[in-house]
Amino acid sequence: MTKQGTIGISSENMIPIIKKWLYSDKEIFFREIVANGIDAITKYKKLAALGEATKSDEEFCVKVTIDKKKKTLTISDNGIGMTEEEVEKYITQIAFSGASDFVSKYENCDGDGIIGHFGLGFYSAYMVADYIEIFTKSFKDESAVRWESDGNSKYTIETSTTKKTRGTDIVLHLSAKEKEFLDEPVIVGLVRKYCAFMPYNIYLEVVGQTATEEEKKPLNNTDPLYLHNPKDCTTEEYEKFYRDTFFEFQPPLFQIHLNMDYPFKLKGILYFPRVHNKFELERGQVKLFCNQVFIADNIKEIIPEFLMLLKGVIDCPDIPLNVSRSFLQNDAEVQKITKHITKKVADKLFSLYTTERSEFIRFWGDIANFVKFGCLKDESFLDKVQNIVVYKNLDNEYVSVKDLIYADDLKDDKGNPKATDKTIYYVSDPVAQAQYIKLFNEAGLNAIICDTFIDPHFMSFLEMKTGCKFARIDSNIDGALKKDDDKVASKRAEDIIAAFKEFLKNKDIAVRAESLKNADSTAIINAFEYTRRFNEMSATSVLDLGEENEQLTLIINLNNKLVYDFTKFSNEKKEVVSNYIYYLAMLSYRKLKPEEMADFIEKSNNLLKWYSY
Repeated sequence: MTKQGTIGISSENMIPIIKKWLYSDKEIFFREIVANGIDAITKYKKLAALGEATKSDEEFCVKVTIDKKKKTLTISDNGIGMTEEEVEKYITQIAFSGASDFVSKYENCDGDGIIGHFGLGFYSAYMVADYIEIFTKSFKDESAVRWESDGNSKYTIETSTTKKTRGTDIVLHLSAKEKEFLDEPVIVGLVRKYCAFMPYNIYLEVVGQTATEEEKKPLNNTDPLYLHNPKDCTTEEYEKFYRDTFFEFQPPLFQIHLNMDYPFKLKGILYFPRVHNKFELERGQVKLFCNQVFIADNIKEIIPEFLMLLKGVIDCPDIPLNVSRSFLQNDAEVQKITKHITKKVADKLFSLYTTERSEFIRFWGDIANFVKFGCLKDESFLDKVQNIVVYKNLDNEYVSVKDLIYADDLKDDKGNPKATDKTIYYVSDPVAQAQYIKLFNEAGLNAIICDTFIDPHFMSFLEMKTGCKFARIDSNIDGALKKDDDKVASKRAEDIIAAFKEFLKNKDIAVRAESLKNADSTAIINAFEYTRRFNEMSATSVLDLGEENEQLTLIINLNNKLVYDFTKFSNEKKEVVSNYIYYLAMLSYRKLKPEEMADFIEKSNNLLKWYSY
């Protein structure tokens, strides 16, 4: 026999789950209850506009009242209110959305500004309250209602004789361990975090205390700058909004004002902050709002990962908040929003580069890592900005990646720009690599400065995308070599190489002898580019990529006088000098290891002994 039935959900079992697992952070209850009050006001104003309710000149607001003696936190609004029937319908039915019901009932109402679509927000208050009372009076000509429950599936509902005015008071009788929510600074902090831009004033009152004129002011900003037309905003206003929102007193570099109404609604301001450390990608903070209600920080399903290096606010009513994050990743509308935000940022950077080049260069040190990271992470961003990435060269001039990689006279079979086959040299530490820079300068060569941790990743990415080739100046010194076909010199080079290999047999390094154009250096280290770069990338990666052995070559300078006389030395002196030359070259390449430093000091002391006789 086949039977059909309805699955039953016991509120007695549901409420403990809601109290513990509904939200990851219990303080979110404050946002939910205040947002309900904001919704109630919005509904009333919409009904008044439709002629369904009486228009009022009163100030629409939400009031938060702390009563330390009674240990209650009350959140009151003067919105639409509820009848007894509506309390039964919306409060006693878990996950029944009053907002959705309101919009479907009043078909002429578009739902703009109405936040709640979950039907669970009210019950978040049980995360901090032992029991809750509701006093509410509808805009309709009906008696006020009192509702009470301790959150264990039982409730009491009755006529209220104390509630005289339209609206709703939610009275939370706080648990003993949640007394922190009776502290004024805590409530002020919650307003600033979750309700900073809600569209109606929020006031705080403490029972038994006389408020100062300053304390009587609303805690929130009902008209945030991001809602204004960008044409009407001044630099001073942008900087003030930045300070007030992020408590950041150093002004931003510049900002992007997002203002879109079609095909989706999106407003916001993204700021480019000043970077405190060029060797890090400093985490920013992008606050996501829905109808001026704070939702979360840095939701990567909506805001691309690389944009989270910025600071800003984004308000998008079209984001489907009542679905899982995995759905957000695949939602077509969300993807459009993400692409639009990325495009606006790329357009702003391109505009700065083409119309305000000097300003762009001035900002570049702060935004370089952000732009390169964006290129690595987002193909569409790369397409728009890769040619405006710039590097400073040894002449202190800025040159773009486009000019470095492409030449006007190089085209592929389809007529598209083709990457140069010339090596692009770079310096990662101008101080440590000063010896190599000197060799380059004397050889009439130039190099770009790539001194941030993201550069090895970005260079490898460009090589893969374009076919160009980057090399650090200590990995290829062909341009610094002096042509020498002398057979005598060749024989001397063989002898010197053999001697150095003998006396450096405990060093893991290859040996070459060449005539450098510069006669001052005794030797330099030549590093294999890709092994060294791989190790650098591995050191900054969250993944354990392992480490390759350094492939180093000691290039001895046949053009140096000490090297020229080397073959005349005694074996004892050859050993000391060869090791000393090795350590000098290594010091120009990297720091010595502890055991290397000890040996270097010993060899140095031996040299000093010879000169003291």
